[in-house]
Amino acid sequence: MFTLDLYKLEIFARVAEAGSLSQAAAQLRMTQSGVSQHIKALEDGLGTPLFERGRRGVRLTPAGRRLYDYSEAIFRLVAEAELAVTNVRGLREGRLTIGATPGVSAYLLPEWVQAFGERYPNLTVIAQTATTPVITSELRGGQMDLAVIEGELDGETLFDLRARELQEFDQYVVLGRQHPWWDRAAIALEELAGQPMVTRQAGSQTRIWLDQTLREHALTPRVVAELDNLESMKRMVMLSASLTILPLYTVRAEVELGLLRAIPIHGRPLRRTLRLLWHAGRPLGPVAHTFLQFLGERFQGGDASPT
Repeated sequence: MFTLDLYKLEIFARVAEAGSLSQAAAQLRMTQSGVSQHIKALEDGLGTPLFERGRRGVRLTPAGRRLYDYSEAIFRLVAEAELAVTNVRGLREGRLTIGATPGVSAYLLPEWVQAFGERYPNLTVIAQTATTPVITSELRGGQMDLAVIEGELDGETLFDLRARELQEFDQYVVLGRQHPWWDRAAIALEELAGQPMVTRQAGSQTRIWLDQTLREHALTPRVVAELDNLESMKRMVMLSASLTILPLYTVRAEVELGLLRAIPIHGRPLRRTLRLLWHAGRPLGPVAHTFLQFLGERFQGGDASPT
């Protein structure tokens, strides 16, 4: 007698969401033939095709669409039941995979993970550093439970994701002792015109945002270096007369040691937002839900410091 088990239902749902057997197999860390066998067994057991196969992937049949709607409801109920009865503090073990953009991963996430671990010593946090497009893709694929990103997201990117704004923060002009602005208290945005600037690499979300924002103020930066690592950027401005644009939390240690200056910009025209993301259609498990609440507590009240 055929039984509709949750394992096969999850495989089916992943294929439906990915629109591709191969993509679903990669997300599930299975072979494509293994995924195909489970889908065939499901179709044989239910006596109806669930997918239409084509050159560009698969799409749901009417029966498949109905089953997918039920699968969403089933997984939501399972997650709600698990959340309702699970005592996270009492767990002997638990895992959370969280993605973060480079600045968050290097300068904020370690403190969060340390504090979370002190509160829940039996839980393990697995951190993955990636760009925003990779993070949103892996949230959809189920490789990440939560993510924290710096910056902007459009409505198309967010169509199946949920976002919670944690905090807005200013961007500062960051420079070293060789720069003639070392003793300045503040800088007008227009003064950046013609200044040698170190930036993130072209195509990165941060660079796209910076170029667009400066264009809105009729400014074109004179880029002397494009680097893909924040530490490299800081090192270069420390050793030269160039400058860069960074949030304060990335340079606190160097500022305290007198190695760099972080100078505010008049009118605070350069601001970005720290956001927490998760998949809208995939209910959070108890550990992920607990971490979400934990971060909410840390940012409650809108304190100027991210910590």
